[in-house]
Amino acid sequence: MKEEVSESAMRLRAMIEKAIADHKITRDDYDKIIHIATEDGYIDRHEKTLLSQLQQMIEDRLVKFVI
Repeated sequence: MKEEVSESAMRLRAMIEKAIADHKITRDDYDKIIHIATEDGYIDRHEKTLLSQLQQMIEDRLVKFVI
């Protein structure tokens, strides 16, 4: 049985993919990403994976914080 991807996970993916494509993220965008992930009170498996990937890319400096 295939697990359905939540609407918030799809929105999260879109924001993270934009940050990856731009190789940058603002603090405001990062805060929005965290808000989307936590707005329903539960971070599902897809959201956890996306957040982990984004965090790793920030740590590896593939995505940089900009002002």
